[in-house]
Amino acid sequence: MDGFFAALAVSLGLTAALEAGLACFVLRKPKDLLLTLLVNVLTNPAAMLLYWLAAEYTSWNLWLVKVPLEAAVLLTEGFCYRRYGQDIKRPFLFSAAANAFSFGAGVLIQSMRWL
Repeated sequence: MDGFFAALAVSLGLTAALEAGLACFVLRKPKDLLLTLLVNVLTNPAAMLLYWLAAEYTSWNLWLVKVPLEAAVLLTEGFCYRRYGQDIKRPFLFSAAANAFSFGAGVLIQSMRWL
């Protein structure tokens, strides 16, 4: 379980940094930037826990877990951006772009064996 908390810290830190960095270029309101950080604190640990449980306790192909988890994260964040965002014109598109960016960066980092 200690390894899980370390992976969670790295995942949440990288996701928050990458998506907030993207938000700095795309969003105009400081409250929307804060919202980006808050939705990541909401969704990332939940997705990590469910993925870890599936990896630890099932023999499923983990892509069958990742795809629905990422879709749920995208929808949850999109709803939060739509409901609470002040100046996010296309909340689901922003959610998709931010998640694709951070997910892709994570895959790239793992493929380089930095983690």
